Amino acid sequence: MNRTASLSDTASPNGEFRSELDDPMVLTPQAAREMMTGMPWSRFAVIGDSIAAGIGDPWPGYADVPWADRVASTMRSVRPEVAYLNTGAVGATIGEVLSGQMGAVLDFGPDLVHVNCGGNDLFLHNAGIGSVERDLDELSAAVTAGGARLSMFTLADAFTGPMLPLRPRFVEFADVVRRVARRHDAILTEFWDHPARLRRNWLSADRIHLTMAGHAVVASEVTRSLARFGDGAA
Repeated sequence: MNRTASLSDTASPNGEFRSELDDPMVLTPQAAREMMTGMPWSRFAVIGDSIAAGIGDPWPGYADVPWADRVASTMRSVRPEVAYLNTGAVGATIGEVLSGQMGAVLDFGPDLVHVNCGGNDLFLHNAGIGSVERDLDELSAAVTAGGARLSMFTLADAFTGPMLPLRPRFVEFADVVRRVARRHDAILTEFWDHPARLRRNWLSADRIHLTMAGHAVVASEVTRSLARFGDGAA
């Protein structure tokens, strides 16, 4: 049975659920498989930073499986021949992704590539949002030059406490991701104002990376986005 998310889905006292099995924002394996039936991709690559790599704190009741691995598992459950490569590296900037990951990805020959990077660039000395956009645009062009479909998502607006001063920069960065996605006809998943960002179990203790509960929600939303594209392509 398909489960969809809304603001009212977080109505439990602490905005959490006992496990991913009763979390309405997390697709059941069966629902995810049904959504991805007929997908056109067989070689899935993920490149970028720690969000691509999938680090994060465990959370009770949620499998210790990062979002991209979950998506790849769903794809393989539909098409067992699907190949998966994840080159994500903690701390990677866009330039480091281009120089250190693109070779392996292009050799892999993907037909679907998810790109997650740019956030670390915002912490570089005198990094301008314009240069970040140009670099992300260059990376996206390199990904799509071989015919691969590009997938991206915006980061969630979960900036509180000591992280709050960073919010204006990431407001701009979310717009950068949207513009780059539009220019390269990417499959874009929006998390900026997703209701799950308000949950206590969204972020790890570092207040930067997702928990495994957050990863479960992200995997479900990315699956929904890919499924919608697949339906449209059909």
